[in-house]
Amino acid sequence: MDAETYYTHTLPNGLRVVFMPIASQVAYCGLSINAGSRDEQPGQLGLAHFVEHTIFKGTRHRKAWHILNRMERIGGELNAYTTKENTTVYSIFPSRYLDRAAELIADLIAYSIFPEREVMREREVVLDEAASYRDSPSEAVYDDFEDMIWAGSQLGHNILGVEEDLRTFTGSDCHRYLSELYVPGNMVFFVLGDLKPQAVFRTVEKHLGCLNHPMPRRSRKAPEVLPVFREERQMGLHQAHTIYGAPVCSMHDERRYALLLLNNMLGGPGMNSLLNIAIRERRGYAYTVESAATLFSDCGVLQVYFGSDLCHVKPSIRVIGDIIDRLASKPLTERALDAAKKQFIGQLVVASDNNEALALSVGKSFLYHGKVESNAATAEHIAAVSAPQLMDAASLILPDKASVLTFK
Repeated sequence: MDAETYYTHTLPNGLRVVFMPIASQVAYCGLSINAGSRDEQPGQLGLAHFVEHTIFKGTRHRKAWHILNRMERIGGELNAYTTKENTTVYSIFPSRYLDRAAELIADLIAYSIFPEREVMREREVVLDEAASYRDSPSEAVYDDFEDMIWAGSQLGHNILGVEEDLRTFTGSDCHRYLSELYVPGNMVFFVLGDLKPQAVFRTVEKHLGCLNHPMPRRSRKAPEVLPVFREERQMGLHQAHTIYGAPVCSMHDERRYALLLLNNMLGGPGMNSLLNIAIRERRGYAYTVESAATLFSDCGVLQVYFGSDLCHVKPSIRVIGDIIDRLASKPLTERALDAAKKQFIGQLVVASDNNEALALSVGKSFLYHGKVESNAATAEHIAAVSAPQLMDAASLILPDKASVLTFK
């Protein structure tokens, strides 16, 4: 079976299904839902993530204990996560158990009852989760930076929410959110495994064909680009944690390939990234320096993070700015550009060996683009990035366009 091949089907209720055959004894299935923290209403901050937690707390057919054990007892897993724009509920299991996994996920989506006692208990769990992130400044600085760069918009709040709102959530709030956004037209069911396409589609229709099909509530607005900021916060820390970042293009913009290549060059996983060499290896300013490009449906952000002694914060920011300025003003030589492309394309190949990550990527890609972009297709786009396009991408994050937040 060719990992670049996939099959699609749309159920009568509008639910899209995508199946990718893989030669493995392990299969993956789940729902990618076009709903996240930016879809919350005022007074509901944290509800998307809270619903993701509480759908596991009981349905018309199962108590929480039965839900947790349904896949575990056959060696499988059941998991979920929430981002600012999407929620994913999925399972990993021996391939002969697709029917079991699809039925369980359908039960969670269609028949969750959000028992009040369980909702109250889970509220404390989520509050503890939020507190654990606050206790980790290297995590919290990302959240606060995004709160500031997207201030006043639907993206400008933490996925975990705020305590004053979390304290008010009821089972009815959870059920209303689920019924408005967890609907067929707003979801994609994905399957990867050593299975037959028609058998997959029949199984999915058997269990999810019952879902109703109202149009999802949708009220997203693209955030405004705000003035840059430079802020330091006294946190009483032994180490400073800094984010340097700027708004960039969306996941639908053709410039994304140049931007992703730039991000990988700056602070990707390779130890030979430009910032790791310049800040850690040559100067010893920081133990960790990395970058991340997060692309949403109508905007994006590229962020560089480093943890350092306080005395190294400003010198490190200058180094970052100098490197980006050079990339924006002087085209890479053909040899350097080819080397950067080769490294990134090789990383794509290595990453594709992780079938769980592949499954989640397939679901998300089909949800937002209506197709699955293969590694080969992505590699072709990366290979086509020109030196001027890379310069244009770097110009998006020049020092005069970038904001900086430091916890110290």
